[in-house]
Amino acid sequence: MELNDIPNINNEKEKLFDTYMKLLLEWNEKINLTAITQKDDIIIKHFIDSLSILKYIENNQNVIDIGTGAGFPGIPIKIMNDTLKITLVDSLNKRVNFLNEVIKLLKLKQIKAIHARAEDLGRIEEFREKFDIATSRAVANLSTLLEYLMSFVKVGGKCICMKGSNIEEELKIAEKAIKELGGEVEKIDNFMLPNSDIERNIIIIKKVKNIDNKYPRNAGIPAKNPIK
Repeated sequence: MELNDIPNINNEKEKLFDTYMKLLLEWNEKINLTAITQKDDIIIKHFIDSLSILKYIENNQNVIDIGTGAGFPGIPIKIMNDTLKITLVDSLNKRVNFLNEVIKLLKLKQIKAIHARAEDLGRIEEFREKFDIATSRAVANLSTLLEYLMSFVKVGGKCICMKGSNIEEELKIAEKAIKELGGEVEKIDNFMLPNSDIERNIIIIKKVKNIDNKYPRNAGIPAKNPIK
């Protein structure tokens, strides 16, 4: 698979993705950014997977990507829609250094990378309930993930949760957390990544009321003791 197979890509954006891929592989030799190192796999499992959420985001929206790692999905969606204002958050400073290098070399505007834990950042007024969209491709159960995300989203905004297959039980377990955190399920989309047998689910949670001040709980607690 080639970069020009990405839907709606043009030559300028193709060059940005190519530079991004080269930086990813170069830095991956120094710090652990990804276990996916084959070009086709990077295009499908990182780039196209990240771009699967783009249709749920409107122009000029303010988006926060929690646990972004090597920049997924935040950097690909920024490349494809330059009107978006993106905040990338990761708890490992080495990864934030990589993200800043990508932002600099790709000359991306209205995007920043922050070294922080979601539980701490979500309590700071500058970030609390200020975003149209909060998203994450991080591996966490839905209850834990929503406790990370919902503190950042304004009422009327949305959490876009990127999940794998078999989400039925996870959704059922998360019912209380969704309600407790001020959300309701708006949409669930299921699809297969192109040229693969990888099943993906996008869960859209709309925020319908302000989150209680006790959330998010202190760092580590949402993962160890999800809302039940």
